[in-house]
Amino acid sequence: MSKQKKLVVLTGAGISAESGLKTFRDSDGLWEGHDIHEVATPEAWARNPQLVLDFYNMRRSNVRDATPNAAHTELASLEEYFDVSIITQNIDDLHERAGSSKVYHLHGEIFKMRSEYSENLIYPIKDDIKMGDTAEDGAQLRPHIVWFGEPVPMIEQMIPIVAQSDIFVVIGTSLVVYPAAGLVDYAHTTIPKYVVDKVIPPVSRYNNVTAIELPATKGITELKRVLLEQELA
Repeated sequence: MSKQKKLVVLTGAGISAESGLKTFRDSDGLWEGHDIHEVATPEAWARNPQLVLDFYNMRRSNVRDATPNAAHTELASLEEYFDVSIITQNIDDLHERAGSSKVYHLHGEIFKMRSEYSENLIYPIKDDIKMGDTAEDGAQLRPHIVWFGEPVPMIEQMIPIVAQSDIFVVIGTSLVVYPAAGLVDYAHTTIPKYVVDKVIPPVSRYNNVTAIELPATKGITELKRVLLEQELA
């Protein structure tokens, strides 16, 4: 049997939207009624940590109640045919629950928390984080989320994964949030690239792009059909 091709997938909020998880890109920068600058920046945390905790405690509850949709499970099923790596901008765990085995979270994970002073003191959390909950260093615990204005520690590790891909796929992301959107530039110019979204983002500057203009659940079914037909022929 020939070696499996490396399929690297960059996913964004659009893939989780069909599981009922709200995105902020579709609603004038508001996320569940909050301006992102009120709840998703270091300045917001310094100004009103209780509001930030309340916001992410609600997000955690929402994710706990959500279930993976057909897009998540179809992606997981591609591991039968390809060496699949998923790089996600999402903080939920729906890829993992759908069965994907290699998932990298660029922007953190809702079911983890960390010291507000040390990004290396990380703990699992399923319920709420409260004011007064502290890490080993005595610092207040905060969500293990990369907020706007913070560096993205995982990005450097993802560059070689993208650079070594044989096939690159973008699903449900507007390609406007950097540095995540910049990962597309590291995919080799000669490899096939697929973009799945109900509104295709600007990708005309890239070579070998196939656009599938459908919501994630329908689009990934079409993607799978095309991949199996073209890449495994």
